[in-house]
Amino acid sequence: MDWRQYIEQRPDVMLGKPVIKGTRLTVELILERLGDGWPASDLLDAYPDLRTEHIHAAQSYAAAYLSLDESVLVDQGV
Repeated sequence: MDWRQYIEQRPDVMLGKPVIKGTRLTVELILERLGDGWPASDLLDAYPDLRTEHIHAAQSYAAAYLSLDESVLVDQGV
């Protein structure tokens, strides 16, 4: 999937956070809900502008972002 078809970043929308094109739904919101255990069907019910391909695009965007050379590690106290 090419997430670029569905995700944009504009400084005048949601402070420049990545959003689903034409909406104010952030990639962050979608991933947080999924991480909290929301089924995709609940996301689609809660956000009528959201489609299944948008959820997949958010996940693909996150995977692409995480593949960058920089990463943030949580201090494990080791």
